[in-house]
Formats: sequence, structure tokens, C-alpha cells
Amino acid sequence: MSLLDSMNLVGSALTAERFRIDVALQNLACQNITADPATGEEPYRRRQVVFQERAVSFQDALKEESARVKGGGVRVTQVVESQRDFIPVYDPDHPHANEDGYVMMPNVNSTEERIDLMGASNAYEANLTALKLVQNLALKALEIGK
Repeated sequence: MSLLDSMNLVGSALTAERFRIDVALQNLACQNITADPATGEEPYRRRQVVFQERAVSFQDALKEESARVKGGGVRVTQVVESQRDFIPVYDPDHPHANEDGYVMMPNVNSTEERIDLMGASNAYEANLTALKLVQNLALKALEIGK
């Protein structure tokens, strides 16, 4: 694997983890958005990111003349909405309360989102460390050529 392929691989992981961080922050920001039952809307639903390996197929690898597999890494394939039930909260004074006085709150758990945010942040930092390692390796290789 060449140095540029290594940077491409780490770059794809950085992009994917940054997107995961953005989705977790969006979930936290929207955790109190309710919907008016009179209009038939639903409260905000938690969103989750689905990653997929950016792999090269075996046939594509066989077609490579240099016997070097290009590609690799990770990509975001979709953002899915959680199908968990909404959380009923008794608040008869809320403008979106139903006839029983309950407001349906989004299915976002702030603790779960913070843990997901920490995991994505740690993965992002690990990939930054790997990128710095590849950059240092490239600089050392250039110094050897002097």
C-alpha cells in the first residue's frame, strides 16, 4: 500500500467520523422538539449513521495490472431513523399535549448520544494520529533520499 493510499484510507475514516459527530450533535440539539398532534406530525426521531467498507471487489483486484489493490476505507451509506417508541411526558400545559395531558417527546436519549459522540470523537482522534504517522513516514522517506 502506498503512502497516498494510506492517506486516502485515513481521510475516508476522518470524513465518516466527522459525519457521525454531526448526526449525534443534531440528535442532541433536537431532543426537545415535539410535534403538534392536531397536524398529525411526529416528534423528532433519533438518527443513526451506517458505515460500510469501501472495499474493492475481487474481480477489480484481479484486473489491476500492478497487483496493487486501490481503494479501501469507509463511507457513510445511509442515515436511518430509530424506530423506538416516543417518550410520553405528562405536561397538560404544553401546547402539544394530547387529551390525556401527555406530550410525546423524541426518542433521543442524551446519555446514549453523548456516549456515541465520545466514541466518534475518539475514533476521529485515532485517525488523526494515524494520519500524522503516515505524514512523518513520508517525511522520513524524503530525508533518506537526500
